[in-house]
Amino acid sequence: YEVVYQSSRFISSSVRKRKSLYTSHQIKFRSSIDIRLPGRYNDIKLNLPDKWRTTMATLQHTDELYHILEDEICALKILPGEALSENQLCKRFGVSRTPIRSVLQRLEQNRFVQIIPCKGTIVTAIDIGVVDQLIFQRVAVEGMVFRDFVQSCSPMEILAVEHLYNVLLEAAAGRSDPENFDFNHFLSCDLAMHAYWFRKTSKEYLWEQMTRPQADYSRFIRLDIVGARNVPSVVSEHAEMLRILREKDLDAIEPLMRTHLYGGVSRMGSKIYSDEYRVYFKLPESNK
Repeated sequence: YEVVYQSSRFISSSVRKRKSLYTSHQIKFRSSIDIRLPGRYNDIKLNLPDKWRTTMATLQHTDELYHILEDEICALKILPGEALSENQLCKRFGVSRTPIRSVLQRLEQNRFVQIIPCKGTIVTAIDIGVVDQLIFQRVAVEGMVFRDFVQSCSPMEILAVEHLYNVLLEAAAGRSDPENFDFNHFLSCDLAMHAYWFRKTSKEYLWEQMTRPQADYSRFIRLDIVGARNVPSVVSEHAEMLRILREKDLDAIEPLMRTHLYGGVSRMGSKIYSDEYRVYFKLPESNK
């Protein structure tokens, strides 16, 4: 947490004599008990009033609760259409209604839930239209990033990508046993290969924005992973990426990115409209 205080009234008089500090200072919380000034005044300990410490602890706890529920919704541990009861969440986390309501409001702002007056809080369905737009965006952006990387990568960087591909192969080895297959590990190995060329082309911010938890696309990816049905396609498409790197085959980049990133849509196909999966999705009006 970061707080900005105005002027020197929190600083000892001896410090004020040495230097006028009538400017804004960014103060970082090092713990729930004290804060320290950056730079040359790092040795000055500033004690906070008890009510401030309590407020900061509450904010930190609320943030933790948010990420727990966000992760569970993204991992489909809490399914679309399920209700989130304030009373049950209070009992589960041992907190009052105030932080729970704050968490639910934040989840609604990020489109994970819908708070319906006099009814409750419902986990939103996956909007397939938003999924399509986000895939379109990633195809366009990653296609350009990967093209830049292919044109500029060194032999050592190609070796690094080969290593990441081998790690992906190891993660895929357990797909013959879907019940015990580590989906999270496989997905992280998949993303690590993509993250590498974003990092090497100084596009880390774009990667961070495209891969942060998102109410629709994050859950759609999880749904595609279930049963390890996407593993063979993902592995073969990453092998093709490695070939493109080695051979500098620029013309093959866009078709591959389309095939790879729209792969989930292709694999789900008409099952999106089936009774089994229909409850997961918010479909376009014309297809309802």
